[in-house]
Amino acid sequence: MTAPYARYRRAAAIPAGMAMATALAFLPNTAATAAEDAPAPAAARADATPLSYVVNVRPGHGTSAYVKKAVVKAGGTIVTSYDQIGVIVVHSSNADFAKTIRKVRGVQSAGATRTAPLPSASTGDLGAPKVLSAAEVAAADAPAGQDPLQPQQWDLPAIKADKAHEKTLGSKKVTVAVIDTGVDDTHPDIAPNFDRKASVNCVSGKPDTADGAWRPSAEESPHGTHVAGEIAAAKNGVGMTGVAPGVKVSGIKVSTTAGFFYTEAVVCGFVWAAEHGVDVTNNSYYTDPWYFNCKNDPDQKALVEAVGRASRYAEKKGAVNVAAAGNENYDLAADEITDPSSPNDTTPGDRVVDPSKCLDIPTQLPGVVTVASTGAKGIKSSFSNHGLGVIDIAAPGGDSTAYQKPDAPATSGLILGTLPGGKWGYMAGTSMASPHVAGVAALIKSTHPYASPALVKALLYAEADATPCTDPYDINGDGKIDAVCEGSKNRNGFYGWGLADALDAVTK
Repeated sequence: MTAPYARYRRAAAIPAGMAMATALAFLPNTAATAAEDAPAPAAARADATPLSYVVNVRPGHGTSAYVKKAVVKAGGTIVTSYDQIGVIVVHSSNADFAKTIRKVRGVQSAGATRTAPLPSASTGDLGAPKVLSAAEVAAADAPAGQDPLQPQQWDLPAIKADKAHEKTLGSKKVTVAVIDTGVDDTHPDIAPNFDRKASVNCVSGKPDTADGAWRPSAEESPHGTHVAGEIAAAKNGVGMTGVAPGVKVSGIKVSTTAGFFYTEAVVCGFVWAAEHGVDVTNNSYYTDPWYFNCKNDPDQKALVEAVGRASRYAEKKGAVNVAAAGNENYDLAADEITDPSSPNDTTPGDRVVDPSKCLDIPTQLPGVVTVASTGAKGIKSSFSNHGLGVIDIAAPGGDSTAYQKPDAPATSGLILGTLPGGKWGYMAGTSMASPHVAGVAALIKSTHPYASPALVKALLYAEADATPCTDPYDINGDGKIDAVCEGSKNRNGFYGWGLADALDAVTK
C-alpha cells in the first residue's frame, strides 16, 4: 500500500489484480517530502532550466511592491501576485533564485514548487474508471422518485442521503467548488446545477476565465467530473443523484494535463473560491511534488506556508475546506512513515518522515476537514489512511467488492459518479469519500444559511454517527492485522467523529 499513485488523490489502493478486475481510477496523489531530520536530495537546477516558485511576504501592497522589484533583479518573472495573502508566483531560470530572494528584506519564505522544469514531465500512471455502457444505462430501473441509476448508489443510504432528500435537496444559494482536474459542465447530471461564475482554470497559478477553461480535455483525468457528480448530480430523472442535488457546484481546475497539482495552482484555486462566494471546497488531491512537506526544507516550508495562507483565506471568507485523507493505508498519527514517492515529478526515493512535522497539504492543514473512506459494509476501506487526531470524519469511498460487497440491488463496492461526455462510471478512493462530506456540509449550510465555517464543521462532527474501532482489522481475511485503530467510539483513528449523516444535516 505504499506504491506511488497518480496525483489525484485519491483513488483506491486495491491489490493489483483486484484493481485490474475492477478498473479503479486512481486520483491525484502527490509525492512525499524530505525527512524531517535529513534534507531532501537536491534537484538538478542548471541555469536556463525554468522552474516555478512561490515567494511569501507580509500580506498587503507595500511589502509586496518592494519584493517584486527584487524578484525581477534576481532573474524572476512574476506570473501573478496574491497580495491579499502575501503570495507571489514567479518563474525563473536562475538556479540560485530561491537562495537569493530569501535574503531580501520582507521575504518570509520562498521555494520551488516543483523539481521538474516547466512544463512538467508527463506521467502515465493513471487508472481508468469502470464506465457504464450505454446498454447498462438504458437498462437501469429504479423505484418511483429515484433517478435511474440510484439503486446502484449504496453510498446514499449509507449516510442517509436518500432520507435527507425527502426533506430537502439543498439550496441553490450554496455552492461547492471542486478544486480538481476540471469539471465537464455539459454533463446532463451536472449542467442544471453548475455555477459558471465560480468556475475557473488555475493551472498556471493565474486565473483563466475563458469559457470552458475549467473543463478537462479528452486526454485528462475524469476525476473532477466524477467528484462533482457525487456532490451535486441533479435529481432530474437522468442518471444518478448527488448527495446534495439541489446545491450549485463549480469547477476550479488546478491539475496539469500530466496530472500534477502544483502549489501555485492550488493557491489560485483557494483564493478564487474565497472571492467568488463559495461555501464549501472539495480537495481530493495532494499538492505535488511532495507527498509530505517538511518545514526544515526551505522549499517545502514555503509550499506549506503558501497553501496554508490560501486555505485560511478561503475559510475566513466563508468556505469550509474538505480534503481526502489519502489511499496508502498510512497511519498519519504514527511516529514515522516511509514515503517512497517524492518528489514525484522527477526521481522519487524512500524517505522516512514524521507526519506530525511533515505535512500532506492541504489534507493536514489546520482547519481542513480530513476525510477517511469506508466501504459498503461500513468499515474502513482497505486503502484509506487513518490516524487518531488526524481523521475528522468518515464517508463512503468504496472498496474492493470482494472485501465489502454491497446489498442488492447494488452490484459494485465502488462509488458511482459522473464522467465526461455524458457518461457514468465507478471509482474508489478517499477522493470519493471527501465529496460525500462536502455534500453533507453543503446540506448543513443550506439548513443554516448564516452558519460560519466553524459552526458548519461543529455541526458536521456533532451530527456524525459515532462508529467504534474495527478491531481486529483484517480486511482481506488472511489472518494478519492490516491496520490498528486507536481511540474511543466517539472519536478514533479510523472514523474520526463518525460517519457523516446527511439526514441530521437537514433536520437538526
